[in-house]
Amino acid sequence: MTEYISSEATRHFSPAASLAALGAHLRQINLFGPVRDLVQIAQKTVKHTPLDKLYDAFISILAGAHGLVEINTRLRSDPALQAAFGRSACADQSVVQDTLNACSAEQVCQMEQAVQTIYRQHSQGYAHNYQLNWQLLDADLTGMPCGKKAAFASKGYFPKQRYRRGRQLGRVLATRYHEIVVDQLFNGTTYLRTALRPLLEATERILELSAVKRARTIVRIDAGGGSVGELNWLLARDYQVLAKDYSGQRAVKLARSVERWVDDPRIAGRQVGWVTEPASAYSRAVRRIAVRCRKDNGQWGVGVLISTLEAADVLALTGQQAAALQDADAVLLAYVALYDQRGGGVETAFKDDKQGLGISKRNKKRFEAQQIVMLLNVLAHNVLIWARRWLAGVLPQIERYGLVRLVRDVWHISGFVEQDEQGQLTRIVLNQLAPLARGLGSALQRLLAPSHVVVNWGQI
Repeated sequence: MTEYISSEATRHFSPAASLAALGAHLRQINLFGPVRDLVQIAQKTVKHTPLDKLYDAFISILAGAHGLVEINTRLRSDPALQAAFGRSACADQSVVQDTLNACSAEQVCQMEQAVQTIYRQHSQGYAHNYQLNWQLLDADLTGMPCGKKAAFASKGYFPKQRYRRGRQLGRVLATRYHEIVVDQLFNGTTYLRTALRPLLEATERILELSAVKRARTIVRIDAGGGSVGELNWLLARDYQVLAKDYSGQRAVKLARSVERWVDDPRIAGRQVGWVTEPASAYSRAVRRIAVRCRKDNGQWGVGVLISTLEAADVLALTGQQAAALQDADAVLLAYVALYDQRGGGVETAFKDDKQGLGISKRNKKRFEAQQIVMLLNVLAHNVLIWARRWLAGVLPQIERYGLVRLVRDVWHISGFVEQDEQGQLTRIVLNQLAPLARGLGSALQRLLAPSHVVVNWGQI
């Protein structure tokens, strides 16, 4: 494609020119506006305001920084990227850290309100049509190792790190849309059974879940939240549940009541069967399915799934025809398959955020500072998911990309960023040798059409 640059324009190279285009769109929709309006940090302004420094931290996360120290190398050294996001300069990472450390519980509440406002403005989860489809929410915890001197750091469950200290990150994911509804930070000894209620209460506030909406919402959780008390709390709140029983001993006992085991064709050696013992401990009618697999020692490993969903709904959610209702084995396997899909929901979201956004690498000693960092992570995650949706109409293959590929392959295409003599962004030229340059350039051109920024590709 032929390139042209006017004599009045200035041009800067950027290793993340495609991200600069996204920054231009975020400025156009004033995405960070609620943070600027609602968050007030009592800190003196020398060169940069406290909100500018939070903005720099947010941009650096989008740029793939796995530590706040990388602000200096990923953002401060890239004036073209700064300009695209509306910044004329970038704060040093040390003063960004100082601003985070100056935040108190009051600023955390303000930031939560701002992130909630942004979520309601741009998400599909908040705009979900409950009459047309089920809302599917996955809830879980993941370990966030940190130094032993950090606030609320304690010995807890951290996979393959037996004696490690850290905190636990609780999450509720709107799984249909891959959006984070709620992230909350807990001490390292917290389990899902104690974190579930605060997570769901926060979700109800953000999504404004009335009783009618809750009745059309499925909460899917693993055994950590599958105690009788927690499930009865969910049932009393009118939720539909799909959970794994908390008690392993009870699961073994219930499995003995299975009259016929069915081989699962999807996983060799796994068998499933209906539990026939009455479920009198629950406040609403539930179905229970025992699932067993052979362990290395030859014994059976057993779990029990608990669900309030009707068979027809489970078949629809797993993409099967209504005619399968006549096949008892197909219905049984559909319940198990729907629970298994949890692995592609919240568990994948945690993995994506740790690998793509480095959420486990940004640790602050002060708990309030870590909460602000966590909320910036939430915002970055959701922005990347929304951007994927914004571009998918022109670049459909992007829908298959996780956060790692989005950060690495989509938003790190090098190129030139051009500004006019007033400093306004006018054109972005992507490196034509990048595999996605043409398709992404066309998608970004459509996205940025209202702001009159030209996006094309050429020789760099």
